Amino acid sequence: MESASFKDLASIRIGHAQNAEAGTGCTVIICDKGATPGVDVRGGAPGTRETDALDPVNLVDKVHAVVLSGGSAFGLDASAGVMAYLEEQGVGFDVGVTKVPIVAQAVLFDLFVGAHNVRPDKAMGLEACQAAKVCNPREGNAGAGTGACVGKLLGMGRAMKSGLGVSMLRQGDLLVGAVMAVNCLGDVVDPKTGAVLAGLLEEDKKSFSSTEKIMAGFYDQDSIFPGNTSIGVVVTNAILQKSQATKIASMSHNGIARTMSPAHTMVDGDTLFVMATGEQKAEPSVVGMMAARAVEQAVVRSVTQTPGAYGLLGYGDLMK
Repeated sequence: MESASFKDLASIRIGHAQNAEAGTGCTVIICDKGATPGVDVRGGAPGTRETDALDPVNLVDKVHAVVLSGGSAFGLDASAGVMAYLEEQGVGFDVGVTKVPIVAQAVLFDLFVGAHNVRPDKAMGLEACQAAKVCNPREGNAGAGTGACVGKLLGMGRAMKSGLGVSMLRQGDLLVGAVMAVNCLGDVVDPKTGAVLAGLLEEDKKSFSSTEKIMAGFYDQDSIFPGNTSIGVVVTNAILQKSQATKIASMSHNGIARTMSPAHTMVDGDTLFVMATGEQKAEPSVVGMMAARAVEQAVVRSVTQTPGAYGLLGYGDLMK
């Protein structure tokens, strides 16, 4: 495997929109011709749209866009703007009187950053579509990553800034990439060494604590800190059946498990989508393996490429 560019996957367009002052935003991944979809929800507190439609037993076999956004459940409004944009472009499932765009979405909780009463809405979803193009998308404090942060077990005072990261891999003519907005309860670790890259800070904010170690001491409490969730999309040019794309979404979560400590908690709504554009013959297990690696790399970049903001330290602040 070698690194590649999102520009090599010409059937996928990506756009961001954000309100930097309010600390929230959304990211849209568009496939105008429709992509074979898959989804796997692993976290205990998800906020999603159209995930049932993507089940392999159900009618719809193509998705036209996936939206990642902040705003918690309020942020699901962003899909309305994506729907309006795609319908105007004549993109969607043909029902005779119009075409109904199939737009799936997952949200993360960023209401503790910036202004809690400003959330992604229809206008922001439309803005993201208008900005969408074949590109290497901006990382860090952009789109759905604008208000993301990690290491929140003891509250925002000892959390760190994270954001949006991307990765694209190539094996021969097969492309597999990931777009990840990382907002986990726990710590983000280097999968090669296990070292913490971003997460729960010690009180002096000069070194890392351990979310798992401290969390274990809360075993007899009713609940722990809410307001999390990491979400993402795996994109590939592979030819896949819907059931295969669903399995690849499941395998992709290995990338989360290798980079977040802990992962898939009751207060994370971790959700991964797959969009397969159907141009390259590929063995599904190879695609799944590459997808997990792309997710892993995108998660790491979601912290290493994100500067501090909103009073939260970033990766570069601790590496000085």
